[in-house]
Amino acid sequence: MLVVVTLVKLLLLGFGLAVAVAVLWLGWSLLRIVWVSVLQWRDLFSLDRWTEVLVTIGRSKLRTALTMISVSWGIFVLVALLGLGNGLDNGMKQNFAKDATNGVWMSANKTSVPFGGYDVGRRLMFENADYQRAKKVEGIEHISGQHFIRGQRWGSSLVTKRGAKANSFSLDAVHPEAFYLGGQTIVSGRFITAADVQQRRKAAVLGQTAANFLFEGGQPIGEWIEIGSVPFQVVGVFTDPGGAEEERRIYLPISTAQLAFNGGEKVGMLQFTVGEASPSETEAIIEKIRQQLADRYNFDPNDRQAIRVQNNIEQFERFRQLFWMISAFIVVIGLGTLAAGVVGVSNIMMIAVKERTKEIGVRKALGATPNSIVFMIIQEAVFLTGVAGLLGLAAGVGVSELIGRLELTDFIANPSIDIKVGVGATIFLVIAGALAGYFPARAAAKVNPIHALRDQ
Repeated sequence: MLVVVTLVKLLLLGFGLAVAVAVLWLGWSLLRIVWVSVLQWRDLFSLDRWTEVLVTIGRSKLRTALTMISVSWGIFVLVALLGLGNGLDNGMKQNFAKDATNGVWMSANKTSVPFGGYDVGRRLMFENADYQRAKKVEGIEHISGQHFIRGQRWGSSLVTKRGAKANSFSLDAVHPEAFYLGGQTIVSGRFITAADVQQRRKAAVLGQTAANFLFEGGQPIGEWIEIGSVPFQVVGVFTDPGGAEEERRIYLPISTAQLAFNGGEKVGMLQFTVGEASPSETEAIIEKIRQQLADRYNFDPNDRQAIRVQNNIEQFERFRQLFWMISAFIVVIGLGTLAAGVVGVSNIMMIAVKERTKEIGVRKALGATPNSIVFMIIQEAVFLTGVAGLLGLAAGVGVSELIGRLELTDFIANPSIDIKVGVGATIFLVIAGALAGYFPARAAAKVNPIHALRDQ
């Protein structure tokens, strides 16, 4: 076992040294390229040199076209995959936008294990006192209780009327802090206030879909509606990033709903945000509230069925890590594809140097310096790689925009490429092209003019 561990350590050490050597070698090569570019900067503005570059590239049209396709495909795959990764990330954020990403929902349920003389299957129900007790737990930022009207646990609903218009909408009887647990935006009026709860006011906040149906585009603020034959005054209208279905909700003060619909002190759910708490800190807060409820209602605190918990922090973190891994995989695949194209450019330039041995020998015989030869090859490689890469970049951006416009699925939203990615890809192309041309250029600079002329 010790031998295996030692071998693994030696392999890791060797791999680390190899990577370090490769990085230093590439760094030295880049410094050499920069130095040559500084010395030969006039060639960048020489019309004769650029004409020569175009003529040289045009001599082998098929080879040039295949090389450009290889590089274009590499950058296209990289950009398209990065756009797809951004789209998946945006889609995840949109799906979580309807609820607070730091929100926790704890709802009363049935016990699944016997405890304290009670059998399994006992249905629990919280009360207002449980909300007040949980409110004092350290770490909670905003907290609200929710009353399930007439015992309808998921999506309480009653017929809502205004004149001849009637429909069934989801009702949320909550405290004012419930506003911080969703993604609602008040577009008219206000949300429920503490005064509404304290004074048991008959106030209602309508989703945009409900308001449009009941008032047909009219101004609902201050108007009265009937919910289960009980009149309520509209005090606000909201929109929700969750779409029309989420905007079918109507928010009511919890105290008013308990009184109007014979709910007593019952609270079916506790919902709260935990600010910047970490997943472990959030779990500690949940366990503290669970213990409070277990002590009060005499059930096993380890009974996970008794209290159902939806922890958005844990879910969001899990999804975030998953998409980070997907994004990393995408980058590796894209860079690998692009690297294959760049290697192709380097090979093509090496062949071109071999074919131009006589020409390079004549240049050196006429006084061309090694630096000028090196820069000439690098200039051709950067031009070839840059043009091909920009074509691939444009195609990748175009495909990303097309996918975004088609709206193929809710899991992909706005798969666009950030301007920083475009700039970074362009810089990468320039560096890759320079490196692709540098190594063949070094071989060209070492050509002996006498041997080249004699061999040819």
